[in-house]
Amino acid sequence: MTQEELDALMNGDMDDLDIEEEMGVADSEEDFEFEEEESAPESKKSSKYENSPVGYSDETAHQWPLPATDENKMVHQLDDVTKESEEKASQIFDIIEIISTDLMDKESNVQNVIDVLQSNIDLFTTLNEKFPDVKAFAEQLQKNEEALNDANETVEMIQTSGDSIMNVMDIMQYQDIHRQKIERVINVMRALSKYMNTLFEGRIDDEKRVSSATHIAGDTHNDLASTDDIEALLAQFGK
Repeated sequence: MTQEELDALMNGDMDDLDIEEEMGVADSEEDFEFEEEESAPESKKSSKYENSPVGYSDETAHQWPLPATDENKMVHQLDDVTKESEEKASQIFDIIEIISTDLMDKESNVQNVIDVLQSNIDLFTTLNEKFPDVKAFAEQLQKNEEALNDANETVEMIQTSGDSIMNVMDIMQYQDIHRQKIERVINVMRALSKYMNTLFEGRIDDEKRVSSATHIAGDTHNDLASTDDIEALLAQFGK
Protein backbone atom coordinates (compact mmCIF):
# COMPACT_ATOMS: atom_id res chain seq x y z
CA MET A 1 0.00 0.00 0.00
CA THR A 2 1.34 3.37 -0.97
CA GLN A 3 1.41 6.46 1.22
CA GLU A 4 -1.37 7.99 -0.88
CA GLU A 5 -3.61 4.99 -0.28
CA LEU A 6 -2.84 5.04 3.44
CA ASP A 7 -3.73 8.75 3.70
CA ALA A 8 -6.97 8.16 1.78
CA LEU A 9 -7.90 5.31 4.14
CA MET A 10 -7.28 7.47 7.18
CA ASN A 11 -9.38 10.30 5.75
CA GLY A 12 -12.21 8.04 4.61
CA ASP A 13 -11.65 8.78 0.92
CA MET A 14 -10.90 5.25 -0.14
CA ASP A 15 -13.96 5.13 -2.41
CA ASP A 16 -12.69 8.13 -4.36
CA LEU A 17 -9.32 6.47 -4.73
CA ASP A 18 -10.96 3.30 -6.07
CA ILE A 19 -12.88 5.34 -8.60
CA GLU A 20 -9.71 7.06 -9.75
CA GLU A 21 -7.93 3.71 -10.04
CA GLU A 22 -10.79 2.29 -12.10
CA MET A 23 -10.67 5.33 -14.36
CA GLY A 24 -6.91 4.91 -14.71
CA VAL A 25 -7.34 1.28 -15.65
CA ALA A 26 -10.03 2.17 -18.15
CA ASP A 27 -7.81 4.84 -19.67
CA SER A 28 -4.93 2.39 -19.95
CA GLU A 29 -7.21 -0.14 -21.59
CA GLU A 30 -8.41 2.48 -24.05
CA ASP A 31 -4.80 3.45 -24.77
CA PHE A 32 -3.95 -0.19 -25.32
CA GLU A 33 -6.85 -0.62 -27.71
CA PHE A 34 -5.80 2.55 -29.52
CA GLU A 35 -2.28 1.25 -29.89
CA GLU A 36 -3.64 -1.99 -31.27
CA GLU A 37 -5.68 -0.06 -33.81
CA GLU A 38 -2.61 1.89 -34.85
CA SER A 39 -0.50 -1.23 -35.18
CA ALA A 40 -3.19 -3.13 -37.07
CA PRO A 41 -2.51 -1.48 -40.46
CA GLU A 42 1.17 -2.50 -40.19
CA SER A 43 0.20 -6.15 -40.01
CA LYS A 44 -2.02 -5.75 -43.03
CA LYS A 45 0.75 -4.26 -45.15
CA SER A 46 1.76 -6.35 -48.14
CA SER A 47 4.87 -8.52 -47.76
CA LYS A 48 7.40 -9.48 -50.37
CA TYR A 49 6.58 -13.13 -49.57
CA GLU A 50 2.81 -12.83 -50.04
CA ASN A 51 2.99 -14.84 -53.27
CA SER A 52 5.51 -17.33 -51.87
CA PRO A 53 4.72 -20.69 -50.22
CA VAL A 54 3.39 -20.55 -46.67
CA GLY A 55 6.25 -20.16 -44.22
CA TYR A 56 8.71 -18.79 -46.80
CA SER A 57 10.95 -16.04 -45.38
CA ASP A 58 14.59 -14.99 -45.17
CA GLU A 59 15.09 -17.38 -42.28
CA THR A 60 13.52 -20.37 -44.07
CA ALA A 61 14.70 -19.60 -47.61
CA HIS A 62 17.41 -22.29 -47.40
CA GLN A 63 14.69 -24.93 -46.95
CA TRP A 64 12.92 -24.07 -50.20
CA PRO A 65 14.02 -24.40 -53.83
CA LEU A 66 14.88 -21.20 -55.64
CA PRO A 67 11.96 -19.53 -57.42
CA ALA A 68 11.75 -20.34 -61.13
CA THR A 69 12.86 -16.95 -62.43
CA ASP A 70 15.12 -16.15 -65.38
CA GLU A 71 17.97 -15.57 -62.92
CA ASN A 72 17.60 -19.07 -61.42
CA LYS A 73 16.70 -21.25 -64.38
CA MET A 74 19.69 -23.59 -64.64
CA VAL A 75 19.59 -24.43 -68.33
CA HIS A 76 18.87 -20.80 -69.17
CA GLN A 77 21.95 -19.70 -67.21
CA LEU A 78 24.17 -22.38 -68.73
CA ASP A 79 23.05 -21.39 -72.22
CA ASP A 80 24.04 -17.81 -71.44
CA VAL A 81 27.45 -18.98 -70.16
CA THR A 82 28.23 -20.99 -73.29
CA LYS A 83 27.05 -18.21 -75.59
CA GLU A 84 28.97 -15.44 -73.83
CA SER A 85 32.14 -17.51 -73.40
CA GLU A 86 32.15 -18.41 -77.09
CA GLU A 87 31.72 -14.76 -78.07
CA LYS A 88 34.52 -13.60 -75.74
CA ALA A 89 36.82 -16.38 -76.91
CA SER A 90 36.23 -15.35 -80.52
CA GLN A 91 37.12 -11.76 -79.65
CA ILE A 92 40.30 -12.89 -77.88
CA PHE A 93 41.36 -14.97 -80.88
CA ASP A 94 40.86 -11.98 -83.18
CA ILE A 95 43.05 -9.78 -80.94
CA ILE A 96 45.75 -12.45 -80.69
CA GLU A 97 45.77 -12.88 -84.46
CA ILE A 98 46.26 -9.13 -84.95
CA ILE A 99 49.14 -9.08 -82.46
CA SER A 100 50.77 -12.08 -84.12
CA THR A 101 50.53 -10.46 -87.56
CA ASP A 102 52.05 -7.21 -86.24
CA LEU A 103 54.95 -9.11 -84.65
CA MET A 104 55.69 -10.91 -87.91
CA ASP A 105 55.73 -7.59 -89.78
CA LYS A 106 58.07 -6.01 -87.22
CA GLU A 107 60.37 -9.00 -87.35
CA SER A 108 60.65 -8.52 -91.10
CA ASN A 109 61.44 -4.82 -90.61
CA VAL A 110 64.10 -5.51 -88.01
CA GLN A 111 65.64 -8.11 -90.26
CA ASN A 112 66.05 -5.42 -92.95
CA VAL A 113 67.80 -3.21 -90.40
CA ILE A 114 70.12 -6.08 -89.53
CA ASP A 115 71.10 -6.51 -93.16
CA VAL A 116 71.96 -2.79 -93.41
CA LEU A 117 73.99 -2.86 -90.19
CA GLN A 118 75.88 -5.92 -91.34
CA SER A 119 76.71 -4.16 -94.61
CA ASN A 120 77.96 -1.11 -92.66
CA ILE A 121 80.10 -3.32 -90.45
CA ASP A 122 81.74 -4.94 -93.47
CA LEU A 123 82.44 -1.50 -94.96
CA PHE A 124 83.89 0.06 -91.78
CA THR A 125 85.92 -3.06 -91.09
CA THR A 126 87.64 -2.69 -94.48
CA LEU A 127 88.15 1.05 -94.01
CA ASN A 128 89.54 0.59 -90.52
CA GLU A 129 92.03 -1.99 -91.76
CA LYS A 130 93.24 0.29 -94.57
CA PHE A 131 93.19 3.49 -92.54
CA PRO A 132 93.93 2.51 -88.94
CA ASP A 133 94.84 6.10 -88.03
CA VAL A 134 91.33 7.41 -88.83
CA LYS A 135 89.43 7.11 -85.54
CA ALA A 136 86.05 7.82 -87.15
CA PHE A 137 86.14 4.49 -88.98
CA ALA A 138 86.82 2.60 -85.75
CA GLU A 139 84.09 4.47 -83.87
CA GLN A 140 81.48 3.85 -86.55
CA LEU A 141 82.49 0.18 -86.67
CA GLN A 142 81.91 -0.11 -82.92
CA LYS A 143 78.54 1.69 -83.04
CA ASN A 144 77.27 -0.48 -85.86
CA GLU A 145 78.35 -3.64 -84.06
CA GLU A 146 76.44 -2.52 -80.91
CA ALA A 147 73.38 -1.66 -83.00
CA LEU A 148 73.56 -5.08 -84.66
CA ASN A 149 73.57 -6.80 -81.27
CA ASP A 150 70.51 -4.78 -80.19
CA ALA A 151 68.71 -5.67 -83.42
CA ASN A 152 69.45 -9.38 -82.97
CA GLU A 153 68.10 -9.24 -79.39
CA THR A 154 64.96 -7.54 -80.69
CA VAL A 155 64.44 -10.31 -83.24
CA GLU A 156 64.85 -12.94 -80.53
CA MET A 157 62.30 -11.12 -78.33
CA ILE A 158 59.81 -10.95 -81.21
CA GLN A 159 60.24 -14.64 -81.94
CA THR A 160 59.78 -15.51 -78.24
CA SER A 161 56.65 -13.39 -78.11
CA GLY A 162 55.30 -15.17 -81.17
CA ASP A 163 55.91 -18.54 -79.53
CA SER A 164 54.11 -17.32 -76.38
CA ILE A 165 51.13 -16.20 -78.45
CA MET A 166 50.94 -19.63 -80.05
CA ASN A 167 50.94 -21.18 -76.57
CA VAL A 168 48.09 -18.86 -75.57
CA MET A 169 46.08 -19.93 -78.60
CA ASP A 170 46.68 -23.59 -77.71
CA ILE A 171 45.50 -22.95 -74.15
CA MET A 172 42.42 -21.12 -75.43
CA GLN A 173 41.43 -24.31 -77.24
CA TYR A 174 40.42 -25.69 -73.83
CA GLN A 175 37.67 -23.10 -73.74
CA ASP A 176 35.97 -24.95 -76.56
CA ILE A 177 36.34 -28.21 -74.65
CA HIS A 178 34.75 -26.60 -71.59
CA ARG A 179 31.89 -25.33 -73.73
CA GLN A 180 31.30 -28.84 -75.04
CA LYS A 181 31.25 -30.20 -71.49
CA ILE A 182 28.67 -27.62 -70.42
CA GLU A 183 26.55 -28.40 -73.47
CA ARG A 184 26.70 -32.09 -72.57
CA VAL A 185 25.46 -31.25 -69.06
CA ILE A 186 22.65 -29.18 -70.60
CA ASN A 187 21.61 -32.09 -72.81
CA VAL A 188 21.55 -34.46 -69.82
CA MET A 189 19.48 -32.00 -67.78
CA ARG A 190 17.01 -31.52 -70.63
CA ALA A 191 16.74 -35.29 -71.09
CA LEU A 192 16.06 -35.74 -67.36
CA SER A 193 13.45 -32.98 -67.47
CA LYS A 194 11.63 -34.65 -70.37
CA TYR A 195 11.87 -38.03 -68.61
CA MET A 196 10.38 -36.63 -65.38
CA ASN A 197 7.55 -34.96 -67.32
CA THR A 198 6.83 -38.25 -69.04
CA LEU A 199 7.06 -40.16 -65.75
CA PHE A 200 4.47 -37.94 -64.05
CA GLU A 201 2.22 -37.75 -67.06
CA GLY A 202 -1.38 -38.84 -66.44
CA ARG A 203 -4.18 -40.14 -68.60
CA ILE A 204 -6.67 -37.59 -67.27
CA ASP A 205 -6.40 -33.91 -67.98
CA ASP A 206 -5.94 -31.72 -64.94
CA GLU A 207 -9.12 -29.82 -65.79
CA LYS A 208 -11.16 -33.04 -65.54
CA ARG A 209 -9.78 -34.16 -62.20
CA VAL A 210 -11.78 -33.95 -58.98
CA SER A 211 -10.62 -31.06 -56.81
CA SER A 212 -8.50 -32.13 -53.84
CA ALA A 213 -9.61 -31.53 -50.25
CA THR A 214 -7.87 -28.67 -48.50
CA HIS A 215 -8.42 -30.18 -45.02
CA ILE A 216 -8.67 -33.81 -43.96
CA ALA A 217 -9.77 -35.12 -40.59
CA GLY A 218 -6.79 -35.84 -38.39
CA ASP A 219 -4.64 -32.92 -39.58
CA THR A 220 -2.68 -31.32 -36.76
CA HIS A 221 -3.50 -27.80 -37.84
CA ASN A 222 -6.53 -25.90 -39.02
CA ASP A 223 -4.76 -23.57 -41.42
CA LEU A 224 -6.51 -24.04 -44.73
CA ALA A 225 -5.00 -22.84 -47.98
CA SER A 226 -7.37 -20.64 -49.90
CA THR A 227 -7.95 -20.90 -53.64
CA ASP A 228 -5.95 -17.71 -54.14
CA ASP A 229 -3.03 -19.16 -52.17
CA ILE A 230 -3.05 -22.33 -54.25
CA GLU A 231 -3.23 -20.42 -57.54
CA ALA A 232 -0.38 -18.14 -56.42
CA LEU A 233 1.72 -21.18 -55.47
CA LEU A 234 1.07 -22.89 -58.81
CA ALA A 235 1.89 -19.69 -60.66
CA GLN A 236 5.15 -19.39 -58.71
CA PHE A 237 6.34 -22.88 -59.57
CA GLY A 238 4.97 -22.72 -63.10
CA LYS A 239 7.15 -19.80 -64.15
